Order: sequence, then structure tokens, then C-alpha cells
Amino acid sequence: MQAEGISREFKTAAETVRVLDAVDLSLGQGEMAALLGASGSGKSTLIQILGSLDTPSAGRVLLQGEDIFALNQAKRAALRNRKIAFIYQFHGLLPEFTALENVMMPLLIGRMAVAQATKIATEMLGEVGLSHRLTHKPGQMSGGERQRAAIARAVAPNPKLLLADEPTGNLDTHTAQGVFDLLKRLNVERKLSCLMVTHNTELADQLPRRLRLHEGRLSPAP
Repeated sequence: MQAEGISREFKTAAETVRVLDAVDLSLGQGEMAALLGASGSGKSTLIQILGSLDTPSAGRVLLQGEDIFALNQAKRAALRNRKIAFIYQFHGLLPEFTALENVMMPLLIGRMAVAQATKIATEMLGEVGLSHRLTHKPGQMSGGERQRAAIARAVAPNPKLLLADEPTGNLDTHTAQGVFDLLKRLNVERKLSCLMVTHNTELADQLPRRLRLHEGRLSPAP
């Protein structure tokens, strides 16, 4: 993934607020980086743009050499379903569905046959240590288990880019480390490019690459 000159402005009746200012960022295949910064520094806005959920005021984002904002909305949505995955602080699982059904959801949206989607979702839940929770609904699982199920749902379509916005922010220290270790393992095993927004410097320090957003500009973090 390569982002070039990403700027994002929000206009009000009184002023124009520039949240991102000519941000350049590249992420190689299988690379995992932490994105740090104070609240309101633009981290989530950048994640939304990199994932094509928001449109930059200027700049472009290339995924495997393809300019995602040169695509029409339908093609952009199809690319997002196939190649980009998101994980957030709150798991976002649908409460009325089981863990298996939640993980199957993006596969079925991508028009995969039910039998194949069931097979992949079952294997994916096993990979994140939730084979015993296939038929459990989110309300019957712990916070860490729900987040693991959310990771399984994100990774099941075999994306190329994983964007994680405070994925451990709602968890206790021990559970957060477990979820982080899982993300690192999937990053290596699946050669996922992964950018993780976090306020947890102890987790960020475990990664070889750390970035910081400050006043809309991106720089290496010490």
C-alpha cells in the first residue's frame, strides 16, 4: 500500500480545518507498523482514507499499484471487500448471529457459496482459538473472545491490507497482549500488510516500525 500526498480538510461556515497535511506512507507486503498520536491528531481519518471509506481532499492511495480513488463506487466497494480488512476498538459483531455466522458474513457478501464460506469461517475461528465458540453469540463470549472473532471475520476473506483502529483499547492488559500477539502471528503467516492505531506504547514498542501523527503530519516515532 502506498499513500501519496494525502490531505483532508473539513469546511465549516467559519473556517477550514486541515486534519491531514500531505501525508506520505508506504507499507510493504507483510509489514506491520504502529500509528501513534494524540486524540484528534487524525489517526482514524487516515485509516478511513487508506481503507477507502473516506475520500481525501488531495492525494491518492495505491493498493497493489491500483489507485483506489480512480475507481467508481461499485468497484471500490468490491476491492474493499476483497482486499481490505478493518478491526476496531469495539468488535462490531452482529449480536443476533453466532460467531460462525458473523465470520461467514463478508464471505457471503462476496458471493461465496455457503458451504465454502462455512468451511473457511470454521477454519478461521479455529485459527484464532475459538473452535469451541462456533455456535455462541457475542453476548455469550468474553471481550477477548469477541475481539478474536472480529479478527477472524476481518481476515477470513484473505485481504492484503489490515487496518486496525485501537483493536486492544477496550481490553485489559493481559487480554490486549493476547490479541496483539494474534495480530502479529496472522501478519507473519498470511503476509498481511497491517497498520495498527494504538495509544498503547508498550504494544507499539514491540513492532519494528512506529509512526506518529502530529498536527496532520506523519513522521517516524522514536
